[in-house]
Amino acid sequence: MKTIITTFLALFIGVQFIAAQDNAAQPSKETKTIGTAQPTQTAQPAQQSQPVQISPGATTTTTPAVPNTVAWNETTHDFAKVKQNDPAEVTFTFKNTGEAPIVVTSARSSCGCTVAEYTKEPVKPGASGTVKATYNSARVGAFTKTVTVTFEGNSTPDVLTIKGEVEALAPAAPPSTPNQ
Repeated sequence: MKTIITTFLALFIGVQFIAAQDNAAQPSKETKTIGTAQPTQTAQPAQQSQPVQISPGATTTTTPAVPNTVAWNETTHDFAKVKQNDPAEVTFTFKNTGEAPIVVTSARSSCGCTVAEYTKEPVKPGASGTVKATYNSARVGAFTKTVTVTFEGNSTPDVLTIKGEVEALAPAAPPSTPNQ
C-alpha cells in the first residue's frame, strides 16, 4: 500500500512540475511582439547572427538556416574487394556552390574502424574541400560505414557512405622440411 501511495505521489508531483514549466514557457498577457527575425539575402558569412527582441527587456539570438551550397563528386564509394589488414582509403571532394565561404565543423564516422579527416579552413565560393575516409579492414566480410559531415550554419548534415567486402588473407604455407 505504501508503494502505491508513493508512486501516486511521485506521479502527481511530476505532472505538477511539467504543468508549471509549460505555464512558464507561455508568454504572459503583458508580452508583446516587437519584431521578428528575417534572414537576409545578402552574401554574409553563415555564422552571422541577428538579435531579436521577444519581449520588453528580453532578447535572444537566432542564426538563420543556410541552404546546402555543396556539390559532392560522389556520396557513396564502393571499394568492392579489399584485402584484410590493408586499409581502404577514399577522398570525397566537395565544391562550394554558394556565395559565401563555408566551414566544415565536423566529420564523424559511424564507428571506430573508420577515421575521417577534413578540410579545416573556410572554403571560398567556387573552391573545393575534401573529406578523407580510411577504413581499417581488419574484420573479414561485407561492410557499410558512414561519415556524417556537418557545415557551420547548416543544421542538416551530409552523409557519405563507404562499402565493400574484406577478403581473408590466404593462409601461410607451412615451412617445407628437407628430405633426408
